[in-house]
Order: sequence, then C-alpha cells, then structure tokens
Amino acid sequence: MQNINIQKTQGGFTLIELVIVIVILGILAAVAVPRFIDLSNEADQAAVAGVAGSLSSGSAINYAAYKAGNGNFVEVSNCTGAAGTIEGGLPTDYTITAGAVAVDTAVDCTLNSPEGNTATFQAIGTPAP
Repeated sequence: MQNINIQKTQGGFTLIELVIVIVILGILAAVAVPRFIDLSNEADQAAVAGVAGSLSSGSAINYAAYKAGNGNFVEVSNCTGAAGTIEGGLPTDYTITAGAVAVDTAVDCTLNSPEGNTATFQAIGTPAP
C-alpha cells in the first residue's frame, strides 16, 4: 500500500489584501461624502421652488375667484399679500420681498427661505373684497 501524504491548505485573505480593500473603501468614502453633504442645499432650493409654485397657483386661483365675482378672494396689493392665497400661509421663517401689485396686473415677486435661497413667483393684483 502506498502512503499518500495529502496536505490541506486553508483558504482566506492575507493581511495585506484586507488592508488594500480597507484603503480602497476609504478613498471611495472620501470622494462620496462631499456629494451627500451638498444635498441639503439642493433640497432647500427645491422646497423654496415648491412654495413659490404654490404662491403662484394660489394667486391665480384668487384672481379667478375675483374675476368670477365669487367674493371668496383676498386682497393682493403687495407681493406680501400673496401669502394669504395659500392654505396655512407661508411656512415658518419664509419671507416675501415687498413690492406693489396693481389690480389686474401680474408682478414677479421674490420668496426667501431661512437658509438664504430664493425663488420667483407671480402675484396677480386683486382689490379688497
């Protein structure tokens, strides 16, 4: 009978392979983190644009109610008056730059967020009900 010597080899990663993988993951994380940090500013800009869109829509609906003789409209003689055209008013700490709005006239107004981003919306002038 022959004596066969079979040697078992263990599979696994060497320490140097593990260190290289950790270094590569660290480099990828260092490149990706600044991209995610910048997303908060983009989210605020999108929120400001959304509120500005609501103000434009609310102002248009308010003007339509005025023209229809509905009586359920609010006065918009200044850009700031457009805040009364949306349910619940402006979100906390948002401001509108003042500017005169004549009756039956559309004016571009500026909305400011607490973080300093701005968006433009259109206010349409209506008289006092």
